[in-house]
Order: sequence, then C-alpha cells, then structure tokens
Amino acid sequence: MSKETPLVGLDAILKQLGPFGRYNVLNYMMLLFPCFLAGMYGSVFVFEASDINYRCEISECESSQDSTWLEHAIPMEKDSPAKCTRYAFLDDISANSSCPANIFNRNRTEKCSSYVYSDEDSAVKDFDLGCQNWKRTLIGTIHNSGLFLSLPLTGIISDRFGRKRALAIASLMNCTFGFLRSFSTTYIMMVIFEFLEAGFGAGAYTTAFVLAMELVGPKGRVFGNTLINVVFVFGLMTLSGLSWILQSWRTLLRIIYPPALLVFSYLWILNESVRWLLSKGRNDEAIEILKKAAKMNKVQLSEQDFTPLYEMETTKEKKEKDDDEEKKVEPSLFIQVLRSSIIRKRLVVCSYLWITCTFVYYGLSINSVSLAGNKYVNFMLVAFVEIPANFVCLCVLDRFGRKRVMIIMYILSACLCIGLSFLPKNQMWLSLIIYLSGKFSITVAYSSVYIYVSEVFPTKVRQSLLAICSSTGRIGSTLAPLTPLLALYYDNLPAIFFGTLAVIAGMLVFTLPETINVQLPDTIEEAERLSRARSEKNLA
Repeated sequence: MSKETPLVGLDAILKQLGPFGRYNVLNYMMLLFPCFLAGMYGSVFVFEASDINYRCEISECESSQDSTWLEHAIPMEKDSPAKCTRYAFLDDISANSSCPANIFNRNRTEKCSSYVYSDEDSAVKDFDLGCQNWKRTLIGTIHNSGLFLSLPLTGIISDRFGRKRALAIASLMNCTFGFLRSFSTTYIMMVIFEFLEAGFGAGAYTTAFVLAMELVGPKGRVFGNTLINVVFVFGLMTLSGLSWILQSWRTLLRIIYPPALLVFSYLWILNESVRWLLSKGRNDEAIEILKKAAKMNKVQLSEQDFTPLYEMETTKEKKEKDDDEEKKVEPSLFIQVLRSSIIRKRLVVCSYLWITCTFVYYGLSINSVSLAGNKYVNFMLVAFVEIPANFVCLCVLDRFGRKRVMIIMYILSACLCIGLSFLPKNQMWLSLIIYLSGKFSITVAYSSVYIYVSEVFPTKVRQSLLAICSSTGRIGSTLAPLTPLLALYYDNLPAIFFGTLAVIAGMLVFTLPETINVQLPDTIEEAERLSRARSEKNLA
C-alpha cells in the first residue's frame, strides 16, 4: 500500500495537468530533438563506409591512353570488372604504352596488390580498404557493440545523478567523439572513435525516452511513444538525404554532430523528471516543477493535491525498511529465475525473439543500400515504412492479441525475405516492394515483442528480466552490420538468413502464453499460471 500512494498522487496531478498542456508540449518537443539526432547517429556508419566501385591497379598499363586493355587485364564478374583479381602477365614486362592483349595470361588469375577507386566518397577509399570487406562491415559492428557499454552506463548515471544530466553528458560525448571521428587519419583511429561515440553517447536516446514517458500521464504515453518513433524515423531519412546531397562522409559528420551541443544546454533549461526527484526524496523541487507546469497549463492545483507527495518521505523510509526485511528472507533474483523452469524457458525464448528482431530489423536497413536503384532513396523508403508499421501495431495488438500478431508478422517477414531469392533480377520494383513489406512486418513484430516482454514477466523481476532480454538482443544489432559479407557469396543470402531466423522465432511464439486482457502478474507464481492456464485450455 505504501508503494502505491505517492504514485497515485503524482498520476492524479499529471491527469489534472493534462497530457497536451503548454508545459508538456514544450518539454516534449525539446526531448524529441535528441531522438531525431539518435536516428542519424545510430546508422551513420552505413554511409561512412559504404561499398564503392574499384578495380585492380595495373601499374604497367595505367599510363596508357587507350583503355581497351582493361578487358584483357581484368576478368569480368556480374557484368563488371572484378574488384579483387586480375590476369597474370605471361612474362615480366616493363611499362608498356599500349598493353596489348597478348601480354596477359587469361588462364591464370592473381590477387590485386593495389586498387584504383572511383570518384565516390567513402572510408573504403580514404583508408584503402579495397577487397577488405570484413574491415568495412566491422565499422558498424564496433559502433553497435558500444551499446553494451552505453546502456548500463547511462542507466547508472540517470538513476543516480538525474535524467537531464545523463542526457546532457551522453549528448556531449556524441558531439565530441562524432566530430573528432571526421578527422580520422587511419582506420584504427576511426573505429576507436566509432566505439567511444556509441559507448558513451548512445544512451542519449533511451534517457530522452524515459524522460518523455515520465513527463506525461498514463493516457499520453501511447501517443508519445509513437511520436518518438516517428521522429526517430525522420532522423534516419534526414541522414540519407544529407548523405546524398553532401557526398562526403567527413562533411556529413561535421554537420550532424555539432547540434548535439544544443542538447547539452538542456542541463540548464530542461526541468528534471518529477518522478526521479520524488524517488530521491527531493519533494520540494518536484512540487515546484509541478506548480510551474500548472501555471503554464493554466490549471488550478490546491495544496491538498500535493499532500501525497509531502507524505512521500515517510512512505519511502517505510518501503526501504520493508525491502530490507524482504531481502533477508527472499532468495536473489537469479536464484528465483533458475528455480522456475517456466520463467527460465520464457526468458530464453523472449531473448531469442529480441535477437531476431534486432538482427533482421537492422540487417534489412543496412542491406537496403545494396538493392538495385538509388541507395539513398532505398534507405529512405526502408526507414519510412516504419511509420505506418508503428501505427498498425497500435491498432492490431489490442484487437487480435500479442501472440497472434507476433506469429503472423514473424512468418510473413520470413516468407517475404526468402521470397526475394525467387524473383527475376529484372523485377527491380517488385523486389523493392517485397523488401519494404519485409521491413514493415519485422517492425510490427519488434514493437509487439517490446510490449509483450513487459507483460509476460512478474512485477518483482519485470524490469530486470526485460533488461536481460534487451541486452541480449543487442547481439543481433551488433552482428547485423556483418551481413553484407553474405552477399559476396550470393546476392540474396542475407535475406534468406533473415527469413530462416524469423521462421524459428514464429514457431517459438507458439510456446508462449497470450497476455491480452490479462492482469499483469505480480509474482513468479502468477506468471507461471499464465502458461498453465494455456495448457489447461488446450487440454479442454
């Protein structure tokens, strides 16, 4: 009971303030800006180290005015000169002004030692990464691996020192390491700054998200969450548009990262989360902010409305005392989970679902630049399709249930991805439509999994187990940048791989219980009862 009183009091005040008052709108708009920037920062590596055209350098023939020697010096692959191999010379020769066909042995090839790059801009060209695709794709993997550091680090700072401080520090790190990366002189220097920027700055998005959710009342959270997702997508589309216009990855970094300094200024102009202040016993500061919000929203609040908040200190002390007593009796979280085979299996399945979502979601975005047609337009379209997907998710989850929606979306995504390999190569538009449909379905599945995981675990361990699933899911986003390497063996191999994982995920959802219109479980026993109820229903 003590735990509920202050929260009910605060939610009652937020309800009176309204979800769309002037105070809420102004502060929410400020928080949308770092979410917009996060959309660009999270995928900028796609355009930093994009694959470009290049060929072997034949130093003995490069000075020739006639380029017809190329067809005799370099074998053809997929209707274009090979990137990594060349024909060997019949004998050692010196520079030749014409390089006739009879000096090349077309029965023997050898690996290139140097390359001639196109006029396209990329780190591949700047750092001479020709035929080292693993190095090129590793840039994205190193960037995403920084999330394993940033999420817990920013969470600790946010819970201990406040939301706006965590947001300001993360944004400063984004600006500093992102801007410095544009001056990289070596590949090693670039990947170090890539990791540092994500490792210390990627938490800006999650902190802004938490601040935004704590700003509005319960009725405004669903719309607010959708709005954040839409703004994030606009960030992705802006990134692609700027890359298309600038055609310089260094200039791109120097334009998109300095605006993060504006977010650093939130340290002085943004109000702290009222919920965080109350959790730290700083009731007076929290009440002053609520009074300021009431004044801006032109809402009259009486001192009686603040009574539960004034009493919170006593409640907090009692709660801490109760928690200490519970800790002496109850086993640790890890032991509780291990003792329940149902929760243990559920945790493994949900972690796999999360890994599949991040792997396929990011994989389709990254590989979109390899599709036929304009890579910038393709990336924009693959990003834009997330907007209707998020709105569809809101409509179908409460109508058809979490389980049914996840099964359909996983299987649909799998069929669409695998189906790409059966299309003729000249069906460019049909391939793009199917590709976009695959991204649409996995986006709905991703949003559904996020909601489902928060409903299927008991209250006492919900946040911790959700964090385990989320952290495990980062494995998928870390490996996704490496999937373009699969296309070196077969163009549609990445899509087939995505589809295979999605099929398995869809099958695993059958083992989980439905949570629509079911009260959230508070204990492990209640969570286990969800699965038992499903089994009893099937037997009946």
